[in-house]
Amino acid sequence: MRKILSVLAALFFALGFSQKLDNIQSGEELNYRIHYGLLNAGTATLTTLQTTYKGQPHFYVRGYGKTTGAVRAFFKVEDVYESFINTNTGLPSFYVRNVKEGGYTQHLETVFNHNNQTLILTDKETNVSKNLNSVKGVQDMLSAFYYLRSLDRSDLKVGSVKKLNVWIDDEMFPFQLRVAGVENVRTKFGTISALKIVPQVISGRVFKDKEGVTLWVTNDRNYVPVLIQAQLAVGSLKASIDSYKNVKYPLNFSR
Repeated sequence: MRKILSVLAALFFALGFSQKLDNIQSGEELNYRIHYGLLNAGTATLTTLQTTYKGQPHFYVRGYGKTTGAVRAFFKVEDVYESFINTNTGLPSFYVRNVKEGGYTQHLETVFNHNNQTLILTDKETNVSKNLNSVKGVQDMLSAFYYLRSLDRSDLKVGSVKKLNVWIDDEMFPFQLRVAGVENVRTKFGTISALKIVPQVISGRVFKDKEGVTLWVTNDRNYVPVLIQAQLAVGSLKASIDSYKNVKYPLNFSR
């Protein structure tokens, strides 16, 4: 249970290097219900607000996840992720991971310098900072999700495979994702056409195998995730959309 909400954040991926975030608007809110096996395990919320960061237009994105109900009684989780994403490039400028998972805590801040491909990582619990080398077009876990949603439909053709690098916690990880097909997905709002995306993830540490995760995003210009399924090293995880507001384009659910 310890990594459930961290896993959810890591499931939102991106492609390429630089892209305007034209398909996202300020005030968007996405809420998800998380199930661990048969248990109603928690909730996760993503909110977006137009702002500026160091004089440049940015989206401030906040992800908040927590355990609920019986799960919270024996394992309390409250995770906060924050990212300032340049709306002209789709690249992150500043990223925060502040998590409390049982007795485990971590509070990290990352400043990205995309011009010279470096970053500054600060551990806020120890007040220790270090300069690290980065790579071109690196994304954090939140910016990756929004960057995916900014892509043109031609970038997400069925059968295509894309590679990227994502900054997770305090490490860089290479990922790739495969657009596996188009399927109709049932939600609490009705059925909707969705792209089925299979990220290749690192097996052993959290996931059962390298393709133990499947993500369905709406087959429209929003690319809103409506369902996520993951086979973990222990148990299975499902996250389904529970509510949404202020998405840029209408979501066409059918009954």
